[in-house]
Amino acid sequence: MTTSVSSSTSDSSRTKHTSAKQAKIVVKRTGIMRLLYTCKNTFNGLKWMCRNEAAFQQELMLFIPLTIFACMANISAPQSAMLVLALLFVLFAELVNTAIEVVVDRIGLEFHVLSGLAKDIASAFVFLSMLMAAIVWWVILWA
Repeated sequence: MTTSVSSSTSDSSRTKHTSAKQAKIVVKRTGIMRLLYTCKNTFNGLKWMCRNEAAFQQELMLFIPLTIFACMANISAPQSAMLVLALLFVLFAELVNTAIEVVVDRIGLEFHVLSGLAKDIASAFVFLSMLMAAIVWWVILWA
């Protein structure tokens, strides 16, 4: 894309930088390769969340025993599924929350009102998912 030749150092370094950016162009895959790379990216995302996000780790520590409990409890299969889906929704919300935080931090680490608002709304999403999960569990197990 950049074809101009310049003798200045800054232009030369800019051209090298642009060339490095061009080397990392995302390739759009199709068919089975798209599916395989999607699975790989999903695994990488979950692995990163398990290693780096404390809230996700805590929610996962609740998800595992509660899922076992939901499967072992003396309730119907649809009710067990609802309990597990409610827990999965909390993990989903945490994934979205973290993705928003990462994107906001990618834009800039300095304080900005809209950045804070985006993070607050994402945090509220997680809170609402937990509230919904608690209501589902309460209704199925005790109501």
